[in-house]
Amino acid sequence: MNIVFMGTPEFSVRILEAVHGEYGVNLVVTQPDKLVGRKKVLTFSPVKEKALELGIEVFQPINMKLDYARILEAKPDIIITAAYGQMIPNEVIDYPRLGAINVHGSLLPLLRGGAPIQRAIKRLHTTTGVTIMYMAYKMDSGDIISNRSISIMPNYTSGILFDKLSILGKELLLETLPSIIEGTNNRIPQDQHLVTYAYNLKREEERINWNLGMSEIEAHVRSFSPEPSCYTMIDGKSIKILSVEKFPCESFEESHSEDPNGLIVKVFKDSIGVKCLNGVIKITAVQLEGKTKQRVKVFLNGAGRNLIAEQKQFI
Repeated sequence: MNIVFMGTPEFSVRILEAVHGEYGVNLVVTQPDKLVGRKKVLTFSPVKEKALELGIEVFQPINMKLDYARILEAKPDIIITAAYGQMIPNEVIDYPRLGAINVHGSLLPLLRGGAPIQRAIKRLHTTTGVTIMYMAYKMDSGDIISNRSISIMPNYTSGILFDKLSILGKELLLETLPSIIEGTNNRIPQDQHLVTYAYNLKREEERINWNLGMSEIEAHVRSFSPEPSCYTMIDGKSIKILSVEKFPCESFEESHSEDPNGLIVKVFKDSIGVKCLNGVIKITAVQLEGKTKQRVKVFLNGAGRNLIAEQKQFI
């Protein structure tokens, strides 16, 4: 059986390994190499690195809509995608005799789009999962083959949830593939009345809105952790906020009820207390531009000593 695998980030690596180990993958399609960091280092995608390690041919079209002949030349019996990152033309989707399927990180029809894992945390969902689906040209709209759910625990960052859903996706795909090969699998149309979207994260969303409540801000920080991280501004400087805790203290709420949101109401030994809509958020880890990540206790004993003080305000 000829298999073409399409994927790009770390989420896809376990899935590629599992499929290749069980069936063998003939061709890997992934996003073009990128220049990363201030030094503009040319960097392979995690999937490309793994494909080269496994000895699989790699194809990296800049624009899939215009450059897909190599995929058809591979004569795939099935195409398996997992967070590839480009729209795939109908000529490719319709080619394989067993279809083109996708491993998607949500319980479709909820959270269609490129950031379902981060959006699930940011929107305070308590459950998410993985769906194996047939691909369709409209984003994540194909028929459902199988799915499996997982709880989102209160401490989960997007990094933790990516890892857990990658494992779940690998397991579910290996369980589902035999029925696809035999032609006995489910094919369930998505309920259009339940559709929600999880579009890619935007740069402007990284900035913390201190006018939100404790739960929303805490979930926002977890959803952007470890990458790309949230940030806030103080005295014209940008500070990445890497981890926070809710601090629902009634005495703080009462004594600071008239204070503006974003005000630093207390500098603790190991955290910074910031007023928000319905309480105080304790910042526990930060990173200044050009500096390393630091626990707040270390930060306050160094570069943060003069920058952070009570009655200053984050904006």
